[in-house]
Amino acid sequence: MAAPPLPNPFLPPFSFTSYRQSPNLYFPASTAIAGSRWAIPFVSCSAATVRVGEGVNPDDYHSTLRALNSKGRVPRKSLGQHYMLNSSINEQLAAAANVKEGDVVLEIGPGTGSLTNVLINSGATVLAVEKDSYMAALVDERFANTNRLKVLNEDFVKCHVSSHMMSFLKSIELSEARSQPAKVVSNIPFNISTDIIKQLLPMGDIFSEVVLLLQEEAALRLVETSLRRSEYRPINVFVNFYSDPELKFKVPRTNFFPQPNVDAAVVSFKLKQAADCPAVSSTKSFFSMVNSAFNGKRKMLRKSLQHICTSSEIEKALEDSSLPPTSRPEELSLDDFVRLHNLIVKQ
Repeated sequence: MAAPPLPNPFLPPFSFTSYRQSPNLYFPASTAIAGSRWAIPFVSCSAATVRVGEGVNPDDYHSTLRALNSKGRVPRKSLGQHYMLNSSINEQLAAAANVKEGDVVLEIGPGTGSLTNVLINSGATVLAVEKDSYMAALVDERFANTNRLKVLNEDFVKCHVSSHMMSFLKSIELSEARSQPAKVVSNIPFNISTDIIKQLLPMGDIFSEVVLLLQEEAALRLVETSLRRSEYRPINVFVNFYSDPELKFKVPRTNFFPQPNVDAAVVSFKLKQAADCPAVSSTKSFFSMVNSAFNGKRKMLRKSLQHICTSSEIEKALEDSSLPPTSRPEELSLDDFVRLHNLIVKQ
């Protein structure tokens, strides 16, 4: 059965009096479908005591909408804001990263704090980075009584996340004995997922694992390992250079507000330590070569890499790598690119 229409969160602030006077104004009768999994009997305004039908979480379905309403917030399309309404998804996100007591977790875009709540209840200490100042204030206020959360009101893509994390970890180490790397667990805006992945994956010295909720199509492209396909891009080489990606589970679009036009999926990236990454003389020159290789759809490498060295030198490097002279970038694995780069650099 299709999900019922969501309550309108952009109403006057919720109160018991207003609810008793006009209950259908905040939670329309259509949200309680007799005998269905979407039946939502209202019990109390408390996030801990709302009782709902199977598959719908009290904290995230009603409280997320009320939290937005309390601040008069309209989800901002420019920030890719889609709020999770299903706590079981948040719990699965935390479980995918095996979040446990004593862990330190970076969360990007906490929104109303529904995932933050699960992470803290799992025993983690959280550094949350939120670009929207109103939502940063909301999360800070919601968890004002805990010392397990620090909220940074910054644009994650532009902030110096490594510096923030190192300072955060040092402040924790002063009061707790800990040695394990931190983790990243986030429901991130789809429109900046590539930027976030490029920033996080080379940080294996700080994070052991990155678990992200991504657009399903993007998630499947990142974990796919088969070659000779039109979706193969430099980002695939980048992801496998720095991590071991794994698709964890899929998330239907009906679990978000506002509902996006696409489904989502959760991917785990097990980060590699620097010593475990492929050996190249320079990561900068390596990825520059990879990006150049993919310039021009279906071009042979001896053509797309001509600005690096001559066609004959490229053909010699391909031959020494046991690759045919007509090789195209989508036909090469990560190991192939590494061997080719190291041979070209030696010439």
